[in-house]
Amino acid sequence: MVRLSAIVITKNEQEHIQGCLESVTWADEMIVLDSFSQDNTVTLSGKFTPQVYQRSFTTFPQQRNAALALARGDWVLFLDADERVTPSLAVEIQAILASPAYPGYWVPRRNIILNKWIRHAGWFPDYQLRLFRRELGRYDEGQEVHERVLLEGPAGHLENPLLHYNYQSFGQIFHRQSLYAPYEARSLFNHGIRAKPHHLLLQPLRQFRRRYIQWQGYKDGSHGLFLSLLMAWYDLMVWTMLAKMAKPH
Repeated sequence: MVRLSAIVITKNEQEHIQGCLESVTWADEMIVLDSFSQDNTVTLSGKFTPQVYQRSFTTFPQQRNAALALARGDWVLFLDADERVTPSLAVEIQAILASPAYPGYWVPRRNIILNKWIRHAGWFPDYQLRLFRRELGRYDEGQEVHERVLLEGPAGHLENPLLHYNYQSFGQIFHRQSLYAPYEARSLFNHGIRAKPHHLLLQPLRQFRRRYIQWQGYKDGSHGLFLSLLMAWYDLMVWTMLAKMAKPH
């Protein structure tokens, strides 16, 4: 019988962790790898599973690989604490695992941002490779943010989406993007990419044009405009940091 391990990595997620774990109680095991939270994340997680571990945070892919090493299921399903598996997605996953055609599956994600489902600007279907055979997948540790799974073989696509309660306030949005930017800049630098002066203008403009026009962010009204501008600002942060990395100290 195929066994599934649901895995969540956490840091100060007391607001979300119960809802997340409640949505995967049907899994054969639930694993929480916590980065020494200072709130009640660990206590709340322990109400759902005895498999709650702690590890000092290094990078996102390293943390996910450490969690992967703790799993014993044939398959793993990775979730963020602010994500939920809907009943229809749970049924689809269980049906797929009864007779899988691929070693991994892309899962669509429905992003709820500022209390609105964002349907455009690249936020839907927002496929994530989260379901895969434990022994055939591993996270690329060279990509420190927006983690990438190195899967041995092709991946299929599921139909039912994860719910992602992505950002609930403006402060949360700016904090998260400010957190991610240094990781992305370092990943670009480590891959030999260097910033030139024109990148500081053109990269944010390209990002806005792609999100707002090409990916029809304008159809999401003020939310679409704000999020397209936000991602342009994020690109400006990343490329500015990348430019500073190349300067001699």
